Amino acid sequence: MNGVVIAGTRSGVGKTVATLCVIHALETSGTSVQPAKAGPDFIDPSHHERVAGQSSRTLDRWLQGDDGLRRNYHRGEGDLCVIEGVMGLYDGDASSTAMVAEALDLPVVLVVNASAGMESVAATALGFERYASTIHCDIDVTGVIAQRAHGGRHERGIREALPEDLTYYGRIPPREELTIPDRHLGLQMGDEAPLPQEVLESAGKQLRTDALVDVARAPPLPDPAPERPIRDKRIAVARDEAFRFCYPATIERLRARADVCTFAPVAGDDLPDCDGVYLPGGYPELHAEALADSPALEQVAEQAADGLPVFGECGGLIALSETLTTAADETHEMAGVLPTHVRMHDRYQALDHVALQARTDTLTASGGETVRGHEFHYSTADVDSDARFVFDVERGDGIDDGREGLVEYDTLGTYCHVHPESGAFDAFVDRL
Repeated sequence: MNGVVIAGTRSGVGKTVATLCVIHALETSGTSVQPAKAGPDFIDPSHHERVAGQSSRTLDRWLQGDDGLRRNYHRGEGDLCVIEGVMGLYDGDASSTAMVAEALDLPVVLVVNASAGMESVAATALGFERYASTIHCDIDVTGVIAQRAHGGRHERGIREALPEDLTYYGRIPPREELTIPDRHLGLQMGDEAPLPQEVLESAGKQLRTDALVDVARAPPLPDPAPERPIRDKRIAVARDEAFRFCYPATIERLRARADVCTFAPVAGDDLPDCDGVYLPGGYPELHAEALADSPALEQVAEQAADGLPVFGECGGLIALSETLTTAADETHEMAGVLPTHVRMHDRYQALDHVALQARTDTLTASGGETVRGHEFHYSTADVDSDARFVFDVERGDGIDDGREGLVEYDTLGTYCHVHPESGAFDAFVDRL
């Protein structure tokens, strides 16, 4: 599967909108698109899925390593993989867009804000192309998509200013409808604020899909992943409006090793019969009242006390806590499994790639092992004085003073989101 990276000059330049327009235009032209996202994001991929009709792959060098990143890429399906970058092309010391493009050996198309420039768009692109060699980064910046560019003289000025070795791939017009509302964790999800089809259709006509197809190429093949045995176990995974942040690769990995069933705590589902529970991240703070009344959380608490393995990440950690106090200062009872009280804030409290070293054997790692993930949350956890932690934080903030992995019974809660390439979910299945 050939691929191309849609990178930005900075955060907020309009990468997501440009990527959605590219995906729609390619699909309309008859090219089947596998969307992907550089960096540990759950929200932008939901918009990709809405337009492409299939889940977006997560590509992160820190979380997956080069081979893991390539394996995740090659599990995709389509004629062309369109990868949206993270922040600006070179931003990020753990897994920048440039690092992902280099690991996959894919061409880069640069999204440049052209709202108040013509020749400066070319100068910006040329600077981004040449900067790669100064940091010994082997990537190929091939051209630009002019974001917020008008047609006519404005477009001609941009095209004529570009040097011969930089291709003009088209423009995204400055339309108010090409805006995705945001909130405290980023943009709204794809099913909450989709871009109108007619707007995507109109914008897509300004893109040179033929040139994008021509420049794309295929990454190198990875080394195969080690084989793991299938286990006769059943894992219940929470999936609803409160628990939406789950990598497609995570569900794929769990299904490759065990039977997976889903349940919706917000909708009032009961906890299915199972050998283990996975509570992903999401928006529990937006559904705190429904979760407080959820029979599933009460059943999780009862069975956790009887030794059922339960793993909660970020939103899952919140759901397993004693209480959740919202930013509006409303307190709701949660499952009460883990000895902590969580409070939401108006500003984010942690944002980083994370490395955790296990002090002892736990659900997602053996003692002494290091797992990698990421954290991004607006809450803090006030833990009891005798709370037990199983991870030391080597990078990141963790739950409390360099400690991560709050445990009670055989239940583990972390702010850290891990990727299956870290081995964490294989460890979870093996512990059941």
